[in-house]
Order: sequence, then structure tokens, then C-alpha cells
Amino acid sequence: MKIHEYQAKQLFAKAGIEIPNGVVCKTADEAAKAYDELGTKVCVVKSQIHAGGRGKGRFKEHPEQPGVVLVKSADEVRANAERMLGSTLVTIQTGDEGKQVNQLYVEQGLDIARELYFAVILDREAGKPVCIASAEGGMAIEELAEEHPEKIIRVHFDPAIGLQPFQVRKLGNALGLEPTAMKSAGKLLPQLGRFFVSHDCSMLEINPLVVTGDGQLLALDAKVTFDDNALFRHKDFAELRDLSEEDPSEVKAGDAGLSYVKLDGNIGCLVNGAGLAMSTMDLIKLHGGEPANFLDVGGGANVDQVTEAFRIILADDNVQAILVNIFGGIMKCDTIVEALLGAYDKIGITLPLVVRLEGTNVEKAREMLSASGKDIITATDLTDAAQKVVGTLSA
Repeated sequence: MKIHEYQAKQLFAKAGIEIPNGVVCKTADEAAKAYDELGTKVCVVKSQIHAGGRGKGRFKEHPEQPGVVLVKSADEVRANAERMLGSTLVTIQTGDEGKQVNQLYVEQGLDIARELYFAVILDREAGKPVCIASAEGGMAIEELAEEHPEKIIRVHFDPAIGLQPFQVRKLGNALGLEPTAMKSAGKLLPQLGRFFVSHDCSMLEINPLVVTGDGQLLALDAKVTFDDNALFRHKDFAELRDLSEEDPSEVKAGDAGLSYVKLDGNIGCLVNGAGLAMSTMDLIKLHGGEPANFLDVGGGANVDQVTEAFRIILADDNVQAILVNIFGGIMKCDTIVEALLGAYDKIGITLPLVVRLEGTNVEKAREMLSASGKDIITATDLTDAAQKVVGTLSA
């Protein structure tokens, strides 16, 4: 689950992590008032969307307007806010469609001596968190990682004991921190590591992490993503969710107990099991097709869930064919077919539909499909299914 910068900074403050003063605003008047409240000559007006690259981003309606702007008066804040609010910001991470800006974060200006990059992610191969840092933070970090990967520093730490002083020194030395900044890092970096672990984050990114003129480290930005599988431990995080930033189909699927991610292809996939769903998408691509989605109905899908899964797939105008790939383990194949046929009758599927079944009661399930009289293409294995569904597009 993603949250906005201002929400991440509010959580930082609760965890004792020092942040610049800022005010979240939903109107131009609120933004102008925030400038006066902050009391600094220079403020920063930041678009709040679930995407990075806002500083380099531009609005569709106002191509000259960046997503993040420095201002020096309340009138300047108001003028920028009026252009930004309700407009669509396009960044390197949003794609051409962009995201509508519905709120702004007005933050105090700082005396910035240096801009660094700092992040914590989970290294699944190592089985522990890893700090990623660079002495060259800011808006060009993606280009830096691609063109000069040797400038990226990585330090793993044990989540049970946190980031240790010797690890902070290693990071600080690699970043070229002066003594005062190194002392500040000795407090801030372990705090960020603890925050990552205690809040069950899947990513924590500070870009830029700044060194102020007096040698203090501050999180000038904050991008935080939580592990969805751990949200049951953080019931209060539910109020941080911004549904307007999420794909409506993915929200709808989540409400129905389905795991769904929209993709750019034209072959809809309905599969039970995350690993099997990934394999299904791989086979589709191997045989020249493009999956339109990842969709896992789970091991205990019922008629209502399968029906909703078909509705979500068919709501995507790009879908031209559907592949159903089911392995009957906990959920028997005949039960799945019963749900599939019930969904077929409710929705009236007209696109080519390929079904591959394997597992418990598979023969009975195949007989049910055959006796249904419905225009369903059956497949003997996953390769056969992938070839057949791709073939329907050129038939």
C-alpha cells in the first residue's frame, strides 16, 4: 500500500524522526495561508500523488508548471496552487496518462548544502533489509543508477538489531559526510531503519536526503510503501489509503478477495495461485501473446468471486481473449468449473475463452465443460492453453 509524502512525514514525526515543517492543503487559499503560517521567506509547494519524479514532471493543462515549485510569497503560492490543483501531472513514473493532483504539501524552505539519496528496501535474496544510498541524490537518481551503478552504496542490516554504528559510518564515509553531518546520520539513519522494520514497509525512500548548511541531515522527501500482507498488524493504516490514486479495477478486486494487477496486454488471465498466475503470464509471452492482467482467485474461489473476476477482466477494453488456468488442489476442479459455468451464464461471455484444468476431479470437470454446450476451448496442458489463446487472436 502506497501513501502520500505528507502522510509518510506525519508518521516520521510520530516516530521521533525530525522533518521540515509543512502543511497539507486542498485549496489555493489554504496553500497561501500555509505560507504565512510557516513563516519562512522561501517555501516549497509539492504536488501530492503516488509517483516519483514530481520535480521534473509537468502538468498536461499547464506544460510550463512543474509538480514541485519554490515560492517566495503567499500570492505566488496561490497562483501556483490554482494551476496545480485539479490538473493532471505527468512524471516518469505515471506514464502518459498522468495523475490528477487533489492536494498539495506546502513545506518550509531549507538552507541546503548537499542533496543525497537514501532508501531501505527488502533484499529477498539476502533475507534482510538493505540500505541503498548515493552521494548524488535528487531528480536524476534513476539516470545515475542506470549509467553509474558503482556510485550506489548498499549496506544490509539485521532487522532484529537494526542499523549499527559501524554500518552508519560505512554509509557516511561513502557519502562523504563531514563530522557534524556524520553525527546527525548516527541518529537519523538508524531511526529510518527502525521505521522500515516496525511499520512493515516494503520500501522507504528519501530523495533527496539533504545536508543543511549547519550540517544536519533531514528527510526533504518521503516515499513509503507498506507490505500489504502485514496490514492486519496496522489497522490504523487503513485511514491513510487514497483510493483515488489506485486503479478502480484493482480496488474492486481487492474488495472481492481477489489479487489483481492490470497490465497492458490483450489476453485476460484467471488463475488460482500466485505462482501459477506468474507462470501463465510467462507462457503467454513465450508464445507471442501479451497478458492483460495478473489475477489470482485463490484456492477457495466461489461462484460470486469467479463471476466478479470475469467482470473485472471484461471491463478492460483491451482484452480480446481469456485464459482460465486452474490447478485443483484445496479447491477441486469440478467445483471451479461449476463456478466458471455459473459466471459464464451470468455475464454472457462472447470473447474466446480457453480453459486448462489439472488436479483433483479433473476428469469430472472436463466432462462438465464438454456437456455444457458452451463455446469454451479446452486445453490439455499449460503450453497447449497458451498456444491456443494466442492463436485465437490471429484466427
